[in-house]
Amino acid sequence: MNFDLSDDQQQIKRTARELLASRMPMERVRAAAEEGRDDTDLFRELVELGWPGIAVAEEHGGQGLGVVELAALLEELGYACAPTPFLGTVLAALAIEHAGSSEQRERWLPALASGESTGALGVLRDGVAELVPDAPGAAVLVLADVDAGTATLVEPSAVPLEETRSIDPTRRYGRVEPGADAGEPLEGDVAGALDRAAVAVSAELVGLCQRALDMTIAYIKDRKQFGVPVGAFQAVQHKAAQMLRDTESARSATYFAAWAADADPDRLAMAAAMAKAVASDAGRAVTGEAIQLHGGIGFTWEADVHWLFKRAQLDAQLLGGGATHRARVARLAAEARAAKV
Repeated sequence: MNFDLSDDQQQIKRTARELLASRMPMERVRAAAEEGRDDTDLFRELVELGWPGIAVAEEHGGQGLGVVELAALLEELGYACAPTPFLGTVLAALAIEHAGSSEQRERWLPALASGESTGALGVLRDGVAELVPDAPGAAVLVLADVDAGTATLVEPSAVPLEETRSIDPTRRYGRVEPGADAGEPLEGDVAGALDRAAVAVSAELVGLCQRALDMTIAYIKDRKQFGVPVGAFQAVQHKAAQMLRDTESARSATYFAAWAADADPDRLAMAAAMAKAVASDAGRAVTGEAIQLHGGIGFTWEADVHWLFKRAQLDAQLLGGGATHRARVARLAAEARAAKV
């Protein structure tokens, strides 16, 4: 049995890697981050390729592919640390596709899939959604109350939305306080939609981890101490090996969850919780270790590795951090065991 991506999926991934490598060097990430803006030229190219609609049904203007293909794209966008509103748009589309009414899907999905409009997905806590990624400039917001298992579709013009600064300047964030009666409820499978969104965020974290690992390996091969590369020291090798283990664990869990979303939805809840728990922990650990292994230069503004670290901190908490999802794994396992008794 072949557990790898199919030829078509690998081609999507290769195309994304080659495009982003040529279009989005770290100098361009830095320029956008320091100016506090999205890279509109890159997003326009992604739109021309139809990528925002890759997991949207063809009847709503998308490509009709699945979460595995979306995960492959998001891994590469995470690898590039691309400053675009792509993540927020596809998260909103996933939520509307799987939890929206037919009217909501017909109204919003064609615009999101075509890139004509952008979207965002945020989590409400005590009536406020803090640090909603890609909310500034979005045409539609999906605000989820995870504890209640509900979600609301909101137009930004109808609610207070304030752009806020965060530790991650490679992405624009907003604070939304919608009020009790704002928006339209999503009455479909909200839990399934949020699980798919968690898988998508996990995929971006995998890409961040891989880029941090690759940059670190290149650095420790080149940087010399006492006349030899620092990568020759066993302590450094052990840390790099741990970074590799964490990255591959996150990748395996994420792609299994993406497969479950497409092929075995009954397993999605557990798979998504495991993926987000592993990827959140890996994102923070691997990017943090990358800074450590870059030595003194790793703590400077000039070192590019900190962009990955900052993006990973916010992604790790988006839709629940590692501890939240480990607790969910335990709860789901207990419920499954009780059902068998």
